[in-house]
Amino acid sequence: MARVTSLEDRVTINKLAQLGYTDAQIAAETGWKVRTVRKWRRRAQQDGRRDLSSKMGRPSTGALSSYPIQLRETLRTWREDHPGWGPKTLRAELEADERFKGQRLPSLSGIAAFLKELEVTRPYERHSELPQPARKVTQAPHEKWEMDSRGQEYVPDIGVVALVNLSDNFSTAKIRSYPCVVGQKRATRRPRTEDYQLVLRLSFTEWGLPDQIGVDHDSVFYDNTTKSPFPTRFHLWMLALGVDLVFGRHGRPTDQATVERSHQTWDWQALEGQVFPEWDRLQAYLEQRRQFMNHRLPCSTLGGLPPLVACPEAIQPRRLYRPEWEMELLDLSRIYAYLAKGQWFRQVSSVGTVSLGQQTYGLGVTWKREQVEITFDRRDEILVFCSADGEREARLPLKGISAIDLVGELGPLVNLDHFQLALPFTWDEWRVTRLCRTLGGTT
Repeated sequence: MARVTSLEDRVTINKLAQLGYTDAQIAAETGWKVRTVRKWRRRAQQDGRRDLSSKMGRPSTGALSSYPIQLRETLRTWREDHPGWGPKTLRAELEADERFKGQRLPSLSGIAAFLKELEVTRPYERHSELPQPARKVTQAPHEKWEMDSRGQEYVPDIGVVALVNLSDNFSTAKIRSYPCVVGQKRATRRPRTEDYQLVLRLSFTEWGLPDQIGVDHDSVFYDNTTKSPFPTRFHLWMLALGVDLVFGRHGRPTDQATVERSHQTWDWQALEGQVFPEWDRLQAYLEQRRQFMNHRLPCSTLGGLPPLVACPEAIQPRRLYRPEWEMELLDLSRIYAYLAKGQWFRQVSSVGTVSLGQQTYGLGVTWKREQVEITFDRRDEILVFCSADGEREARLPLKGISAIDLVGELGPLVNLDHFQLALPFTWDEWRVTRLCRTLGGTT
């Protein structure tokens, strides 16, 4: 028979837990498995000392109380050893286990209720979508740009590069192709928020601000960590500049057809068969090919004319932009109007906090492990946290949304005439250098 904890064992587990020992430390101290320690610690936390008495045999109440203890303990063990196994998997495992052949087995709902009693179920995440502007056919240049990172490409003598490509949806003009170096000890080999901001600032300076920018669901643009996403810092920056972010639909690459087609064109025009001794040579060549494609390369969808020949009005900006104007161009009321349309759902942590938009909000331990609905009160510019039963409400100031927060690394540079970075430059320092050049400063 399996070993059974004594009352002394269970009292010892409870005392060590009260002293702040972790389950693993208690297990090492007492010689019991971690799952056994966890079981009795939880019982003591729920009902105190009186619940430390042994409950061998069939429980009088509770999920699966009419089934043998061996079956219940088997389900408990399987779930603790395999946290990803749900009711369907556990039921299938029971059916295949020789110990339970010919026995009555619990239903899926019964197993689900049993797991809930064990407090090992995952919290249900309610789903909500980010508000989206209505999709429409573009009627003029710069109504909508499309932006996408081509992915990683090894360029000899430079390293791993990701080309960020932008195209105008109406004229098909190549707005920019910018090579971001992503292979220099970075946590992820993808362009980051600061990289995309630099690319767009360079593009805005030349072409002006568009009305919309179409993007995919990359984590810079869209919070993929939850079913109830909050706008990313990049998204909020776009909103404050008066540019709507339009997300392509999952499985619908045609939503980004213009820029998707341009990836191959850029590869053929600038990368294939070429060698660049340094980053500046690559960037200069991309610029040279961009001018060629926009002014000289015939486009079949434009009657055989180059984009800026067929659509010369695209040369004129719709809304002027300069990096040194950016702080004045930002309008936070646009963000507030957008947030007022949304709602978000989160589970409060065990210490009473909620994470929203990479910011932490403290609700207090009385809210721990609750599901809350979050809305934005535009009038008071306050986040409203509401309990699932609607009985309680907390109102907290919005964090991380100021002009300084949104502009990122541009902020300290706006009023500088010159600055000096230590050598050798990293990619991030080069990015700041190029940003400063757009401001007309010296480095």
